[in-house]
Formats: sequence, structure tokens, C-alpha cells
Amino acid sequence: MNRRLALTTLVVADYDEAIAWYTGKLGFALLEDIDQGHKRWVVVGPTDGSAAALLLARASNEEQRSRIGNQTGGRVAFFLNTDDFHRDHAAMLAAGVEFLDCLLYTSDAADDTPCV
Repeated sequence: MNRRLALTTLVVADYDEAIAWYTGKLGFALLEDIDQGHKRWVVVGPTDGSAAALLLARASNEEQRSRIGNQTGGRVAFFLNTDDFHRDHAAMLAAGVEFLDCLLYTSDAADDTPCV
């Protein structure tokens, strides 16, 4: 049996702002953007399409809007793997991404070297 997690929904305030963030700041690709009339089906993810992607869902009511930015109750929601951490970290910093905390993890253990 071959299974993998394909999409994770992320509630956002605005489709176009979220697309700009994930494609412009994080370097993801816009994989799908389908107008469904009352909403859009918007998927962003790694440029090669090899990993799980994010379904960007615009909040449609106050309860959903209250979850934007805190969808996991303060826990880390996503972990991004890369083949070159320092390259991608530098690119994200240059694009204006603000890192609140940063530890470099390898497959063996946390590296105590600062990211910046």
C-alpha cells in the first residue's frame, strides 16, 4: 500500500496575500488556483511537487478568522525540510521572513549552532 499525506488545510485571511507569502517569501509554487464561484481551491507547495502541499482556505466566518495565526494552539504546525538549510534560511531572510526561533536539526540531533 502506498499512501502519503497530500494536503493540509491552512485557514488564511486572503487568498492573494497568502499566495504572495508562500510563493514570494518561502519560494513555494502555486500548484492550483481554481475559482469555484463562492470560493477558490488554492494549493501551494514545493516547486517539484514531491511533498505534501498546503490548501489555502479563506476564512468564511468569525470563528475561522479567530484561528488565523494560531491554528495549532501555539504549537509548531509545520516543519520544512531542505537539502541546504543555510542557503534557504538566507533566501528567506532576504525575502523578509522573520524567524522567531531557530534551531538547525539534522537527522541525528539538534545542532546548537545559531542559524544566523
